[in-house]
Amino acid sequence: MSWFESIILGLVQGLTEFLPISSSAHLRLAAVAGGFEDPGAAFTAVCQIGTEVAVLIYFRKDIARVTRAWLRSLTDRSTRSDPDARMGWLVIIGSIPIGVLGLTFQEAIEGPFRDLRLIAVNLIVLGIILGVADRMASRDSTGGRHRAVKQRKDLEQLTVRDGLLFGFAQAMALVPGVSRSGATITGGLFLGYRREAAARYSFLLAIPAVLASGGYELTKIGGEDTHVSWGPTILATLIAFLVGYAIIAWFMKWITTRSFMPFVWYRIGVGLVLLVLIWFGVVEPHAGEEFETPAEVTTGEQAAGWVAAG
Repeated sequence: MSWFESIILGLVQGLTEFLPISSSAHLRLAAVAGGFEDPGAAFTAVCQIGTEVAVLIYFRKDIARVTRAWLRSLTDRSTRSDPDARMGWLVIIGSIPIGVLGLTFQEAIEGPFRDLRLIAVNLIVLGIILGVADRMASRDSTGGRHRAVKQRKDLEQLTVRDGLLFGFAQAMALVPGVSRSGATITGGLFLGYRREAAARYSFLLAIPAVLASGGYELTKIGGEDTHVSWGPTILATLIAFLVGYAIIAWFMKWITTRSFMPFVWYRIGVGLVLLVLIWFGVVEPHAGEEFETPAEVTTGEQAAGWVAAG
């Protein structure tokens, strides 16, 4: 990987990780458009550490408060009803589905799910579903015509059932083109949570999975079986952190007064353009794939690669 490629991919990762448009799809498309060799699961997972560090810093007060409350709840049962302690437990519970489903559908995720046609369809379909959920949230907030305003939920009202459903929604991002934040936010809107609450929990829920996969893949960078070296990877990760932090700050302010519809139309537009390019033979459905047979990939490498999807 060249330094130029690492700069481009770092920018793409930082720009798209927290927006509901699928960072994994955009990294894949950026490699195809630029004629780059697929950076692979290791680079993607490690680069995502940069964007997750941005989450840790931006939400540092929330994370510190939740962590302290959760640790107290381990020895003091009376504190387990505290909203912050419950949040700690629910983040753990919500992280279970992505691991279980990743192991269950390992062959499909590493093989046919990487087809650019499927990525295009996922961009369009999830975009439409996000649009429906967003319109529902807008009607609840305004009351619509001849309807009473429905009070949407905050994270203090998060239940074990909802935490698991959020987790299953996040697990949908195992398929490129879905988007981790997009799927989780969509699930939250359908469950009746406010836009800001759904986005905040989406970012917090991603921390354990992304840091675990990135930490595992650190050992793969610079190896003999990869074209990705440490220097470009560190540069891309740093760029992803800086850009990602700015995107979080902007995005959290955006959703307090705006809807997700611009992202909905963007997803649909990119998906349609990609399908047209494939239809006319401009882009091959399997262009940019990392050609590696299942026998050459360990279970640990596969699992880390699935978690890195988003």
